[in-house]
Amino acid sequence: MYDAILVATDGSEAAATAIDHAIALAQRFDAPLYGIAVVDERTEYDTGIVDPKEARRHLEERAAGWLADLEATATDGDVAVETTVRSGVPHEEILDYAAERDADAVVLGSRGRSSFKGALLGSTVDRVVRTADRPVLVVG
Repeated sequence: MYDAILVATDGSEAAATAIDHAIALAQRFDAPLYGIAVVDERTEYDTGIVDPKEARRHLEERAAGWLADLEATATDGDVAVETTVRSGVPHEEILDYAAERDADAVVLGSRGRSSFKGALLGSTVDRVVRTADRPVLVVG
């Protein structure tokens, strides 16, 4: 049923649950697993206090850490995983990577890291579900 699976992570508890689900699907269907974390460019700003380049580097390192956790969990489950950190609008980057990897399903956690940020920027999960051209599994 699924020949390739993509899971997106933002380091949240819901994303960790989605990762577990995606790994189980990859095991069940003997499918490759792809992981993505997106540095949201829409929230960049210059306060004059923090160097924007330093802030971006910190965000990229944090995203790489989330993917390292995903890789460790996948390895423990004997599932090969390929990961990437992207910058841009999260739902667009997730769907672009799904298309690039020809993923048959996208797995997402039901809630992101910040409900306030989600209210301001719109839900990444909602936008992925509404605009995807492939199945999306939302895990609570």
